[in-house]
Amino acid sequence: MTLNSPSFLESMGLSRRRKTTSEVTYFTCLKMLSETLAKMPIKYYQRTDKGIIEAEQTDTSRLLTKRPNPFMTPTVFWNTVEINRNHYGNAYVYIRKKFIRKKYGGEVKILDLWVMQSNCVQIVVDDAGIFAGKGRLWYVYTDPTSGSQYVFDTSEVMHFKTSFSFDGVTGLPVQQILRDTISGASASQRYMNSLYESGLTAKATLEYTGELNDKAKEALVKSFEDFGSGARNTGKIIPVPLGMKLTPLDIKLSDSQFFELKKYTALQIAAAFGVKPNQINDYSKSSYANSELQQLSFYVDTELFVIKQYEEEINYKMLTDEEQDDGFYYKYNEKVLFRTDSKTQMEYLKNGVSGSIMKPNEARRKLDLPDGEQHIRKVKSSKRRPKNRSNRRKKQSRTQSSRTQQDNRTKPTRQRTRKNRREVNNHGKEKTF
Repeated sequence: MTLNSPSFLESMGLSRRRKTTSEVTYFTCLKMLSETLAKMPIKYYQRTDKGIIEAEQTDTSRLLTKRPNPFMTPTVFWNTVEINRNHYGNAYVYIRKKFIRKKYGGEVKILDLWVMQSNCVQIVVDDAGIFAGKGRLWYVYTDPTSGSQYVFDTSEVMHFKTSFSFDGVTGLPVQQILRDTISGASASQRYMNSLYESGLTAKATLEYTGELNDKAKEALVKSFEDFGSGARNTGKIIPVPLGMKLTPLDIKLSDSQFFELKKYTALQIAAAFGVKPNQINDYSKSSYANSELQQLSFYVDTELFVIKQYEEEINYKMLTDEEQDDGFYYKYNEKVLFRTDSKTQMEYLKNGVSGSIMKPNEARRKLDLPDGEQHIRKVKSSKRRPKNRSNRRKKQSRTQSSRTQQDNRTKPTRQRTRKNRREVNNHGKEKTF
């Protein structure tokens, strides 16, 4: 038996406090937020006169895109950082640098990046100016294995915090803000576990006539518990002595609305993290189309703040002033969060190429295909186009004028009618005489 063993703590009237990560909703929110950030790759860009282009990789950019340190990939690295930020309220990344001397001056080179456990870091404000300047911040890191302490300047540490902060220096964790809510959710889970351990059997009352001493009571209760309690005794017959009656206390979970309260508590914890109901497997008020809208809302309402904070801190601590002036910057590729089916993706690329928004080879690169030959196709219309509107109007006016002249020729006039009458009369006289 040790001092930390459950049996010793129970004998002393104490109970070990369970970790908050054992609560399933809290764990799911941590997992969702950390994996969402870790799945987005970091890109290295440059603003030029011709627009934004992908910049050529440097030794510093490879630390963020390829390998932050010899033991971690970028996915594992940023997943660890985000878990520390959400669980402890703050996350710290140590930037190990080295000054390389040259013939004239030198330069500072970043060697690698390391995640410092948030519960081992303490922020110290130098109010008296003991170190290097009054009012400066220093990060004191205590190695959990060796116990050695290290002091780092703000330029050597990337500090990421939660959105809830009173001083703007340190963030407050969700577990501290919702301590009672999370502990209530853990208590409900412990109650469910106790029901499973007892074989889903409730308490019971034993009625008997007469009096029994304490020893006899304990022996009687123990005999009934050996036959009736526990999952191993489920379905067994309990022998009841003559003159005694065993009455179970039937307490239904539905009467106390146990599952409704547990669901409400889970939604409260998820809302504090900014996680949508469908992301904690609650589809009671959502459909397939609604799930897509919730994913977009999760990006805008929750992840957009997190991504912006990471990009600002990375660009400020990982780039020199000259690089920032030249237009270099790091940016997360958030488009991986909105990957769709193949049909929708092909329509998106097709419309982009036909609308001259992107080149065919750029569309092929998005599909992980090699560059192909450029083919320019001239689309010929099946109908002949009119040469010009003015020419067409002139032609119509000429046709109309010719028709008018022809009609005027055939139209009878007064002089022509008189002439025809004379000709008829003269012809009649010649026939008569």
